[in-house]
Amino acid sequence: MTHGRVPGRDFELRLATLSYAHAGIDAVRPTTLRIEVADTRTEKRPPQRGTLAPPPPDSETGRGLFLVAALATSWTVLDRPRVGKIVRAELDL
Repeated sequence: MTHGRVPGRDFELRLATLSYAHAGIDAVRPTTLRIEVADTRTEKRPPQRGTLAPPPPDSETGRGLFLVAALATSWTVLDRPRVGKIVRAELDL
């Protein structure tokens, strides 16, 4: 898998588990995996959920968000502090 990185610009990957206490269960356990990919590209912002258009069949790129949408419980695109964007996806464990 590749990320649309531009030489000379940074990107960041964050992984976190989110835990919630469940009624009737003593232990708190992770229930969600959060994945965030952030970069400084502002000129190519991904479309919001529900507005994805498939790439041409012969294209070698452009399917990343289709995989995210197919596998994630939820996902969104956020503004990155200072400059750029964050694509956040959450998966139920």
